Amino acid sequence: MLVRLLYASRAAKAVDPEELEAILRQAKANNQKHGITGALCLCRNGGVFLQVLEGSREAVNGLYARLQRDARHSEPLLLSYDEISERRFAGWYMGQVNMSRLNPALLLKYSETAALDPYAMSGAAALALFDEWATTGAIVGQA
Repeated sequence: MLVRLLYASRAAKAVDPEELEAILRQAKANNQKHGITGALCLCRNGGVFLQVLEGSREAVNGLYARLQRDARHSEPLLLSYDEISERRFAGWYMGQVNMSRLNPALLLKYSETAALDPYAMSGAAALALFDEWATTGAIVGQA
């Protein structure tokens, strides 16, 4: 059975570009071993992670439990968790939202302001935003 999990968390400390690249490389390698796909968005100005994960219930639940204990994350918030029949992010073991490609009007479509704040969004709105990022080419990286 496949599930999709969407969560937000605050970065415990600033994440520089090199550290983000290391996180993405490690995630891709680990996710490939466990059949997990998804994408990560790091909003640097607010230090907020927004991530969607897809895969088996056991693999996704295990990864989310590890992320909750990861010292790089604080205030984890589960936005959405659903059983799914197919993956939406199958093209990425861990894609990355390219923040330079974000359209403020798209953020306004799903939130109160043009600033990305997943803590002020519903899970459905945050997932719809990820879907739009995927279809508009804002998610980069290879499987």
